[in-house]
Amino acid sequence: MKRKKYDHELRRLHGELVAMQEWVKDTGAKVCVVFEGRDTAGKGGMIKAITERVSPRVFRVVALPAPSDRERSQMYMQRYVPHLPGAGDVVIFDRSWYNRAGVERVMGFCTEDQADGFLRVVPGVEQAMVDSGIILIKYWLEVTPEEQTRRLESRINDPRKVWKLSDLDLKSYSRWYDYSRARDEMFRKTDTAWAPWYVVDNNDKKSGRLNLITHLLATVPYQPLKTSDVTLPRRQKANGYREPSLPVVRIPTPFSAA
Repeated sequence: MKRKKYDHELRRLHGELVAMQEWVKDTGAKVCVVFEGRDTAGKGGMIKAITERVSPRVFRVVALPAPSDRERSQMYMQRYVPHLPGAGDVVIFDRSWYNRAGVERVMGFCTEDQADGFLRVVPGVEQAMVDSGIILIKYWLEVTPEEQTRRLESRINDPRKVWKLSDLDLKSYSRWYDYSRARDEMFRKTDTAWAPWYVVDNNDKKSGRLNLITHLLATVPYQPLKTSDVTLPRRQKANGYREPSLPVVRIPTPFSAA
């Protein structure tokens, strides 16, 4: 997709996301959006595209680190519950409780019994979330093996992206089909009428972002609120005020507006 068309459509969708935000605030709606997918699937860029023009006080992004020793001793879902949305919240999970069905299972961070137990109970947990009034939307971002290779190679060669490349990424890369099997079972066990999975083709990031945001806006039943005419008030007179000569340190200006 050409950049000019992408920017035009994204600007329009950003306006709709702001309208959705105001509806969420006004109605006390609770929205929870889950993003899952392989490494390099584009979750971070997708979330940034959604959140760059809305308030971080309404749209909260949750990306939990590896669990502490105490959290490992808790019921698995326990560490995620405090982050679920309250009234007027849109919570976006950059990876979620589905870590157990994916990376933890494939990389051996949990046992098969633990993974099976998770898949057995999570539909009921999500049913309870939906019954409590949460609008739960689950996205799986899909890329081809060739596109994953291209993106990982770009991380190796680009100093702006090298921080995204971890040892776990490299180990995961070699286990493409283990992840495929884990994904397929996750879909079979947790794709429910009350919390279905939505698969997003994200080989082309621009069209993938526009398609997902369009779907998100269609899934949340928001109604744009009426806007009022706004006129800026008159600014007060200076009444003798002058800028003082304070000993502040100004930063260097190697760049100018010209």
